[in-house]
Amino acid sequence: QVQLVESGGGLVQAGGSLRLSCAASGSIVSINVMYWYRQAPGKQRELVASITRAGTTNYADSVKGRFTIYRDNAKNTVYLQMNSLKPEDTAMYYCKANVLGGKWSSYAEVWGQGTLVTVSS
Repeated sequence: QVQLVESGGGLVQAGGSLRLSCAASGSIVSINVMYWYRQAPGKQRELVASITRAGTTNYADSVKGRFTIYRDNAKNTVYLQMNSLKPEDTAMYYCKANVLGGKWSSYAEVWGQGTLVTVSS
């Protein structure tokens, strides 16, 4: 069984910074792409950023220049450094990973439980 556990959320003032972490654990053979999504109240879940195993990144336009995604493959962990936070960044943040488990025949998507980020004005 593979689990993703996020941490690092909290309450921060506008203009502040937070760093989210997402650690994968369990019987893991390999992790391909890792993602951060977010879902604000009353809105659909949206992709924030992604990173391949080789380090290629992509960002939503709304966070470009403010957020940075990076990963530590040795620790099976992905991070999201969030700077210059705005009230509209308030949301539940989820990580997702394409994982090949120990007894799996193919990669599968695994989601974390989410961590709440609240940005006050």
